[in-house]
Parts: sequence; structure tokens; C-alpha cells
Amino acid sequence: MTDVAASDFRHPSRHVRLDTILRLRWLAALGQLAAIFIVAQGLEFDVPVIPCVAIVGLAALLNLALQIAFDPMQRLEPVYAAALLALNIVELAGLLFFTGGLQNPFSFLFLAPVLISATALPIRFTIALGLLAVACASALVYFHLPLPWDSDDPLVLPPIYLFGVWLSIVLAIGVTSLYAFQVTEEARKLSDALAATELVLTREQHLTQLDGLAAAAAHELGTPLSTIFLISRELEATVKDGPLAADLKTLREQTQRCRDILAKITQLSSSGAPFDRMPLATLIEEVVAPHRDFGVAIKVRIAVAGAREPVGARNPAILYGVGNILENAVDFARQAVEVNAWWNNEIVEIVISDDGPGIAPDILKRIGEPYLSRRPSHDEGERSGLGLGVFIARTLLERTGAKVSFTNRTFPDHGAVVHIAWPRQRFEAAESTGEPTP
Repeated sequence: MTDVAASDFRHPSRHVRLDTILRLRWLAALGQLAAIFIVAQGLEFDVPVIPCVAIVGLAALLNLALQIAFDPMQRLEPVYAAALLALNIVELAGLLFFTGGLQNPFSFLFLAPVLISATALPIRFTIALGLLAVACASALVYFHLPLPWDSDDPLVLPPIYLFGVWLSIVLAIGVTSLYAFQVTEEARKLSDALAATELVLTREQHLTQLDGLAAAAAHELGTPLSTIFLISRELEATVKDGPLAADLKTLREQTQRCRDILAKITQLSSSGAPFDRMPLATLIEEVVAPHRDFGVAIKVRIAVAGAREPVGARNPAILYGVGNILENAVDFARQAVEVNAWWNNEIVEIVISDDGPGIAPDILKRIGEPYLSRRPSHDEGERSGLGLGVFIARTLLERTGAKVSFTNRTFPDHGAVVHIAWPRQRFEAAESTGEPTP
């Protein structure tokens, strides 16, 4: 069963719209202007207004120039977005230089550009911006003008307190940026993996629809082929001798062959097996059949139950999900894979187990996360698995109402065990789209 390459979905190019950066820069400029005039006019502290307003004015002019010169809706390359965020850090450092350095409580705004980068840009740009912010904070410890304060009672902070402020800024940049990056990366992985899941389900549905198209084509082609067959037979009876007789005979035989092929397709369609509904045993056999010739024995056991065998729709999501899990079991098995199924009036369950090395404890707790893989290189001669395919299989099965759990066999036995269980009503009512019923 073909898996979807993780590289088709992972690590897409990360582009931020220019409009997003400009909005943030305008917000920063307005906030800085408000702070300057509140401190200067409202609190009547001695603030170097002219250099501070000059820095904010230059930032505003740059914003205006970017809005005029470029389409605000265009997406910036990561390097240009990082350059604008770096400019924000430098502008803030310039304002803090004139207003007390790290003694200014607004010094914690160094966090903002780094956090934005952690959620929207590659990690290398986030690290570079974090280092720039730390460097600016470090320089402001030694180089800055006095903090605007009451001239009759000036505020003098001890060096140990300033060191604490500097250390808290550094730690906050590192910890919060790392946390924001991890959360955003997990969300991005999940989004990409779900997109891959939808693609797989769409492909499976297309395969099912092709069966229906084949049946329809067989029905439509039957009439013209019958006409060709009758005409060729009459011509063959008329022209008994001569060079055309052999050609007419070949034409009649090939037409009859086409009719036989279409008859088989029509019979296959009328049986309803691939197009309508299928018993649980038929579903398992269809999933197992492609994996029987890989040197691993597959033992199928169907438990005898008092209740009638469940019959469900031929659901591409179930076929792909169970098939992918079985494929992983065959990949890791040493000699044998077991597929056990049983049911009653309440539940339908399939258990797939192998005699391989089992699932590592650290991975066992996280199975179901996208891109979870411990794939060795092919040079080591080992098989690989448990990547995006398991996530897709589990997601598709859970969309049909199944509960999927992964365990290992109890010591001294070894190998992985996967339990797939549906409420019987959900299994028999599941539509071929794989969507959960309300």
C-alpha cells in the first residue's frame, strides 16, 4: 500500500505578508509615540523628545515607503521579513538608549520581534534575531542616558538589579521563543499531515469510483460490440473464400473476446462485492491479499460468534487504514503476522500483531503524532516505518468511528499489537466517504 511522502508536505516555504509586518510596525510606532508624550507631558519627566520622535518618525517614513513601493498583500521572503524585525529591535534599542536603557520597563519589548519570528520564520532567523536582541540588551547595560524621572528624587537602581533585568530578558527570549516555535511547529506538522490524509482518502475514493466507471463503460459498450459482432458474422458467412475471409474471422473472434471481457466486468459489478457492501471476512481478505507473497506468513482467524457477521460499506478509509497498519506489521515481522477478528451485537474488533521487535517505549506513548518516525538508513539493512503512514491510518480509521490502540506483547513474547474496534452500528452504517456520522 503506497504511502505519501513526508517531504511532499513537510517544511513548506514560510512567507509572511508585508501587510502583517507593517501593521505590527505601525502599532509599535503609535505605542512609542504615546509613551513618549505621556511621560513628557503627563508625568512631566525630562525626556529627550526630539531624538526619540526622530527615531519613531524614521520608522514611520520607512513604513510609508514600503506601503507605496510594494503591494502590502505580497508575501515576503523569510530573509526580508527577518530584516524588518531586526530593524524593529534596533529602533527599540535606540529609544531605550535615550530613555534609561534596561532601567526602562519597556525593555521587555525586545521579546516581541523574536516571538513573531518564532511563529512565522525558520529557526535560523529566530536564533539570529534572538542573538541581536541579547546583544542590544547587553550594550544598554553600559551605554544609555539616564532614566527620565523626577529630578528632585532621581531613581538609582543597583547593578545587581540591572543584571537581573538583563538575565530575565535573555531567559525570556530563549524560553518563550523556544516554546512558541515548538507549538507553531506542531500545529504546522498537524496541518500538513491532515492535508496528506485528505489526499490519501481522495485517492482511495477515486480508485473506488474507477470501479463504478468500469462497470458503466462495460454496460455502454455492450450494444455497439454486439452490433459489430453480428455484422462481422454475417459478412463472414457471405464471403466464404478469398483474402477477406480470414480477416473477417479474426474480426469476429476479437469482437467476441471483447464481449467476454465486458461480460466478466458486468458480472463482477452485479455481485456487489467491490461496489456495494462487504462482510468483515471479505474486507480482511481484501486487505491481506496484497501482502501474502513477501516471505511473512499471515494467519487470519475469524472468531465464530452467535451474532451474524457484520456487513459494512466498502469504505476506502477503512481499507487504507487497516491495510497500512498491516503493511507496517509485515515490514517489522520476523516470521509471522496474525490478523484476528471477532464481533458481537455491540462491537466489531480487528487485532493485528506481529513477532517483530515491538514498538519502543518512547514512541509507544506518542504514536498517532504526525511525522513520528525512527527510520534507520537503508545502509544498515533494517526496515523502517511508523512515520506519516501510521498517522494517516489512525486518522482515517477514527473518522469512521474506530478506536485504535497500540501495545506490545507481554514478555517473553515480542512484537507489536494494534487493536481496532468499532461500535457495530457505526461499522455497518459507515459510508464510503469515511466521514463520521453525527
